[in-house]
Amino acid sequence: MTVTIRGTEPSDYEAVQRIFASPRAVWGTLQLPFPSVEGWRKRLAEPPEGLFGFVACVEKEVVGQLDLYTFPHKPRRRRVGQIGMAVRDDRQGQGIGTALMKAAIDLADNWLNLTRLELEVFVDNVPAVRLYQKCGFTIEGTMVDFAFRNGGYVDVYLMARLRNRMPINE
Repeated sequence: MTVTIRGTEPSDYEAVQRIFASPRAVWGTLQLPFPSVEGWRKRLAEPPEGLFGFVACVEKEVVGQLDLYTFPHKPRRRRVGQIGMAVRDDRQGQGIGTALMKAAIDLADNWLNLTRLELEVFVDNVPAVRLYQKCGFTIEGTMVDFAFRNGGYVDVYLMARLRNRMPINE
């Protein structure tokens, strides 16, 4: 299986909506169930300044999505990026997330000169935590009762990767 990473296009909105409508994506992200197609169309058609979006494709089908948020209007945070991502339920565990993370890290390190990447991940999302650790992220703290999910509160880890301190492990 070949995974191709490319920049997100506005025309990807239906495929991205399907990713975020899947049960594991709803469970593992801060997205609400039943995302609208129109909401995703607007989101992809009008990205804010400083947002870099990627999709992962297998045989031209979009199966994963990652956003790298930067802070062009916050001088003291310009060296920082935040990551959010999801992989379609039926494609998890197949290297899609790894390919997306490697592309984001390459852009951050070699083109945007970001020295710190951050993300939040639910503590019970063990596969995602392992992926992020494999990519050089470390747990910096835990936010207790961070979000309401499926009738209860869930903690999240704050994770970060500092460039040149944590190499990507193969």
